[in-house]
Amino acid sequence: MPVRPAIVALHSELTAWRRDIHQHPELGYQEVRTSGLVAERLTSWGIEVHRGLGQTGVVGVLRGKRAGERSIALRADMDALPMAEENTFGHASTKPGVFHGCGHDGHTTMLLGAAKHLAATRDFAGTAVFVFQPAEEGLAGGKAMLDDGLFERFPCDEIYGLHNWPQEPLGTVVAMSGPTMAASDLFDIEVEGVGGHAAMPHATVDPIVVAAHIVTALQSLVSRSVDPVDAAVVSVTSIEAGSTYNVIPRTVKMRGTARSFKPATRDLVEAGIVRIATNVAAAFGATARATYRRNYPATINSERETLYAQAVAARVVGAENVVSDRDPCMGGEDFAFMLERRPGSYVWFGQGGGPSACNVHHPRYDFNDALLPIGVSYWVELVEARLA
Repeated sequence: MPVRPAIVALHSELTAWRRDIHQHPELGYQEVRTSGLVAERLTSWGIEVHRGLGQTGVVGVLRGKRAGERSIALRADMDALPMAEENTFGHASTKPGVFHGCGHDGHTTMLLGAAKHLAATRDFAGTAVFVFQPAEEGLAGGKAMLDDGLFERFPCDEIYGLHNWPQEPLGTVVAMSGPTMAASDLFDIEVEGVGGHAAMPHATVDPIVVAAHIVTALQSLVSRSVDPVDAAVVSVTSIEAGSTYNVIPRTVKMRGTARSFKPATRDLVEAGIVRIATNVAAAFGATARATYRRNYPATINSERETLYAQAVAARVVGAENVVSDRDPCMGGEDFAFMLERRPGSYVWFGQGGGPSACNVHHPRYDFNDALLPIGVSYWVELVEARLA
């Protein structure tokens, strides 16, 4: 792969950074050590540093050696997952129950590597903005940075993001215009019946039976209400009820997630969950209260910026390794908030075939360090091409 010799020479250093971050994972809005390391390194390379956006976010500003009015932003996420790591290698997590199981340690490292290289060369016209974001894993750190004035304080014409993708071979880049990741929403349903003795069910309104019917009915929401050429997911992921063998409880609490791409489908799913829960419960003489919370919007890549991303990726990995026709992923990504405000593109970098054959969020996952110089090269080429 045509990775620059100067970037290849950084590989050992990048690997050490990445593994250090992996050993010291931090949850969303708690990335004190990680953001401190980021700020310290950016400062040491002569990059203007701003801290505290979205609580623990860091922004670096670097101006090229040639004058230019345009600005491009690059984003990496820094937070880890609240899960235990099962790996036993030397750089495994030192924090019980906290683990870089999604590769954000690698994302942070690649953007740091690009910042170091670009600070040394400054071979562009205009401004590069490095956005190190907290709390991507369900806590909307991207939105928090926007609410703190990210684009007002650091105007940019375009913004780009990336994610490692174990499902694709190392050296493959997936860059698609349009929907790439789904809107990720949450719902809670509380069913209230009449509790009583399990041996006398006729004297109760069993909320467990009602909840079971609600779960079954929700399965028809996508299959019979959503256009078959569209896509949506409704999953009940938790049911809590009762505490012993011979008591029918009064209430059941359920929770789950809904995924969609189109705004109209999102509206349909929300209304359908509330309607089904309420009316199924009523049919059994119970009541149900459904609460729907819109979390992350769909990640929608703009066409022009995705074409730029594809062209730059082709220069790094070869045109034959750039894919533009994969199906979108039903996972959520809060980079979506940034794409609602600026044109840009979010791409997947294949890292399959490395020491970890696991997908992200698996307890034995590990970022493939062979990807580090490839990701750094993509960021560098992107800045120099867009700010030529």
